[in-house]
This record gives sequence, C-alpha cells and structure tokens, in this order.
Amino acid sequence: MTRFDAATESERLALYADAAAAHRARSSDVMTVDVDPDSDVTDGGEVPPWIQLAGTEVVMDCTDEELDRLKELLGEFPEFRIDELVAPEEAEGTNAVITARSDANRVAGFIERAFREVYGLDPTYKAWVTAV
Repeated sequence: MTRFDAATESERLALYADAAAAHRARSSDVMTVDVDPDSDVTDGGEVPPWIQLAGTEVVMDCTDEELDRLKELLGEFPEFRIDELVAPEEAEGTNAVITARSDANRVAGFIERAFREVYGLDPTYKAWVTAV
C-alpha cells in the first residue's frame, strides 16, 4: 500500500478495500482505521471513532445509541453478524465483535457506512489506516 488516508467516499472505499486485502494477504493481526481528530463530530470523548479488522472479525466500540444503529445497519449486511458484545463496568459503551465473512470490497462498504451511519460522521470525514 502506498496511501494511508482518504477524505472522499470513493477514496475511502478504495483505501479500506486495499487495506483489508493487504491485511488478509499478510495475515497480520489487525487492520485499524482511525478517524482524523479534525473530522470527529461525534462528541464521543477524547478518542475519535475507530474500526478494526482482525481476519474475519470487525471490532468497534459503541455507545448504546450507536449500538442500536449498528444493529440496524447489520440488517443490510446478512453475511455479517454480531458474535460478541462486551460492556466492561469501568467503561462507557460496548465493544462489538462482528463476524464479517465477505470480500474486501464488502468489508470496505460496511466500514464506510458504519462511520457515516453508526457514528454519524460527515460525508467529508478524513480517515487513516494506521495499521495493516
């Protein structure tokens, strides 16, 4: 991979698909996508939203409202399903582990829609692939 950030939907989709394919080809532990702090309009705290891909699992943290939106989004991705929800007492929110048995392009589409629909980011948000 030669690029690691993108700020338009088409660029982000290509970036996420390339990163997912590279992650799988390398059999790396995790691929991480972080939202640029300047693009974070979520008021979700000090850390902007992030999504990780670990093999066939997508991992993300959600507030209760975001978790409801995630479950709604998953209705449009029948090959994706929630495998585990962890809500530690010392943390606000829930860590969702989603099995995503699909190709890199479908995973990319899910990540894009999750950032926009679950986290409510603007169409011009900038994201970084910080680990592949």
